[in-house]
Amino acid sequence: METLDPEMFAPECPSRLIPMQVGDKWTAMVVICLEAGPRRFGELLVPLRSVTKKVLAETLRAMERDGMVVRTEFPANPPHVEYELTPLGRSLLTLIAAGRDWCHEHLPDLIEARRAHSGG
Repeated sequence: METLDPEMFAPECPSRLIPMQVGDKWTAMVVICLEAGPRRFGELLVPLRSVTKKVLAETLRAMERDGMVVRTEFPANPPHVEYELTPLGRSLLTLIAAGRDWCHEHLPDLIEARRAHSGG
């Protein structure tokens, strides 16, 4: 039996820097919401109705930090901010599309496996 590399999950492993983890639905959903162009924070809350303002703000800050979105402040009255995908952020659309394709193909199997596992 092959042993696992003890450095596989080391703190310096590049995979720890991946901005979107499996199960991190908010980053992927924000990317989808911004696909058509820039949006204000409040506009993002509409389709993402189950996210809290705090979690959305944290997600957007992390995405900005990672170069996935750019935040632009407009000195209007009242002032407002828009978020827009960068080319790097837009490149995530390919990964998201692959995930959607996988779900489309395998979701019935996944649901059945969960049903069988729970005994119902």
